[in-house]
Amino acid sequence: MVERANGVTVDGNPMTLLGPELQAGDKAPDFSVLANDFSEVTLASSRGKIRLILSVGSLDTGICDAETKRFNEEIAHFAGNIEVLCISCDLPFAQVRWCGDSQVDMVKTLSDHRDVNFGLAYGTLVKEARLLSRAVFIVDANDIIRYVQYVPEVAQHPDYDDAMAALRRVAG
Repeated sequence: MVERANGVTVDGNPMTLLGPELQAGDKAPDFSVLANDFSEVTLASSRGKIRLILSVGSLDTGICDAETKRFNEEIAHFAGNIEVLCISCDLPFAQVRWCGDSQVDMVKTLSDHRDVNFGLAYGTLVKEARLLSRAVFIVDANDIIRYVQYVPEVAQHPDYDDAMAALRRVAG
């Protein structure tokens, strides 16, 4: 397993990320996570679509909450073949509650709590916390990563404008 020491900080404290540091142009690794009804979801489940994948620590934290709501609003301006997946280690029960309370309807929340398969495949698993770090990936309809943003500090927002500009380019 690839370990990336000092791959992310939490309140300025360096932490280790497990898994590879993916780059634009890489083939997107497959993963297996749980939907809110505990059914399995993989990358192949949305094959043929453009995927905006958000890796977040927990929907019950301020920045993750704000980030997911922001992308939910932003994606409403896009038409077409785009799916937004927000993956955390939160339990599916908590994700269902959060979505209902937050009125998020354009983002699919998915749980990596069972075996952190996504976190290990996409290099976002924080070894010391067994939570996912903040990252944004855009995967095209052919499963090629077109955009990657690993946010260096867990308590920092992603660059929304950069991510949305990249999504516009990929979506054409």
